[in-house]
Amino acid sequence: MARISSLDQLRTLYPAPRERSRRKVMPALDTHCRSLIALSPLVMVGSFGADGRADVTPRGDAPGFVEVADDATLLIPDRPGNNRLDTLTNLIANPAIGLLFLVPGIDETLRVNGTAEVRDDAELLARFEVDGKRPVTALKITVQEAYLHCAKAFMRSRAWDPTSRVERASLPSMGEMMRDQLNLPTAETQAEMLVRYRETLY
Repeated sequence: MARISSLDQLRTLYPAPRERSRRKVMPALDTHCRSLIALSPLVMVGSFGADGRADVTPRGDAPGFVEVADDATLLIPDRPGNNRLDTLTNLIANPAIGLLFLVPGIDETLRVNGTAEVRDDAELLARFEVDGKRPVTALKITVQEAYLHCAKAFMRSRAWDPTSRVERASLPSMGEMMRDQLNLPTAETQAEMLVRYRETLY
C-alpha cells in the first residue's frame, strides 16, 4: 500500500469527472433543492474547529424542519442535545459548514456548502417553537454551493431497504456501551434511555 500525497498522483488513478458532474454545482437553491429539503427529516452537519479537526453531527426533526428563508439562506433550529456544543463551538471559530440532506426511501441526497451564523434572535427562535418550547439558538446558513448527490452509496448500502434493517439487540444498549467505555458501576437500560430522550426532545 502506498500513500497518495499529491493531486497529480490521485488524478492518475481516476478518470476525469463527467461534464454533468462538473456543471451540477449551483450557487443557490432551486425548486428541486427546496422540494428535497421540505421532505427531509434528517441532515448531517459537517464543521471544522479552530484546530482544524473535522466533526459531523446529525440534526433531525419533522420533515421540513430546515426552513428555506430564500434561495441563499437556510435556517436550522438547535434542538436539545448533549450540551457539548461541538458544532456550535466549531462554527463560531470557523463558519464553514457542509450539509447532507437525507430523505428516507430516496437514494439521492442533497449537498449544501456555505457559511453559518449562530443566532438567538427572539423572532427567529419563535418560528421554531414546539409545544411552547423554543430552541436556545438557530443556525442561519448562507448557501454558497448546492448540488444533488448520486444514489450509488445508498444503492450499495441498501440503507432504506427494509430487509437491511439491523435488530437493536445486535448491539449492547447505549447505556451498556457507555458503562463499559467510562467504567461506570451501572448501565441505563434502553427503555430508561428512551423515556429520558422523549422527555427532552424539545
